[in-house]
Amino acid sequence: MKNLKLIGFLIILVSSLLFIQCTSENALTGPQGIAGIDGADGTNGINGVDGVDGTATCVACHSENHRTPIENSYLLSSHNNQTIMYDGSLLTDYTNKSYFYGSCARCHSNEGFIDYVNGEPAATINNPTVISCTTCHESHSTFDFENDGYDYALRTFDPVTLIIDETKTIDFGDTSNTCAQCHQPRTASPTSIDGTFTITSSHWGPHHGPQTTLIEGIQGANIVGNTAYPTPGSATHRSGSSCVKCHMGETTDDTDGAHSWIPTANACTTCHTSGAPEEVGGLSEDLETLAGLLESVSGIDADTGDPIVGIVHDGHPQLGIFTITEAEAAWNYLFILEDKSGGIHNPAYSRALIKNSIEALQ
Repeated sequence: MKNLKLIGFLIILVSSLLFIQCTSENALTGPQGIAGIDGADGTNGINGVDGVDGTATCVACHSENHRTPIENSYLLSSHNNQTIMYDGSLLTDYTNKSYFYGSCARCHSNEGFIDYVNGEPAATINNPTVISCTTCHESHSTFDFENDGYDYALRTFDPVTLIIDETKTIDFGDTSNTCAQCHQPRTASPTSIDGTFTITSSHWGPHHGPQTTLIEGIQGANIVGNTAYPTPGSATHRSGSSCVKCHMGETTDDTDGAHSWIPTANACTTCHTSGAPEEVGGLSEDLETLAGLLESVSGIDADTGDPIVGIVHDGHPQLGIFTITEAEAAWNYLFILEDKSGGIHNPAYSRALIKNSIEALQ
């Protein structure tokens, strides 16, 4: 009986509580008091330092302001115009031609140059492409610019061992070494043990790129004559300037300098205060004189034995047998002609090579 009374009492108590909760949420705690006075504000803290913008290092290069001038400048360069080769053929026409990969591809294709500087020349390259940004510059690798620097760097800064004998090394001490990888003669100046020299290829000569060796003051045929040859490495453009300083300076009017590699007057007038020279004085006249002498040189056709006239015609060597002196004079003419600086790269050496060649043929 007592248990029944206790259970009934509990049911009544729970029902009362439920009724109170539903009718007034403050019924258990009583009426709410008046809110107290707000506490005093705490002392303001010091503002933290703003973090570095996560894209700041990217924008340094990946912005229109940075990229557009470079791209526009590059469009003016000879490197950009290598889709068509010297004979009018397309670069892609050289796919699977073994001689192209043997010597041409390393300076006339993007893939060939990369293989060359990496020491891994390919036997063939399918669809070779022209020189572009990634030919000279590596792609991003670590992205850890703070510790590694901007890793879109040049592929090589190493001193250059010349192709002609793989013993002579040239070191410009800066990024100009990248230029020297290709701007060097493909063959050495002529030598002979019997007093004659046979030209067997229409490509004979320094082949378009003797700039590095002319600046250094080497690899011309140093014919003995009345004009003295300067000491190698003594040219002002070798000791006091560089490829990059002269050819990649601040543009004058958006048609030179930077990635056009066209020498800018801004770079020249730093030293040449009276104005940028266009050539070594009198050299073009001497080259014309030498060209005339070379046109009249007599030789022998190596295949037929018939006499031929001219060792150089219109700036191109002729196949045949000639005296070593005639071959050396022809080499010097092509050496300065192919350099394309009008002797400016090394005035004293250019002048000595041409004047002594003229003297020897006369």
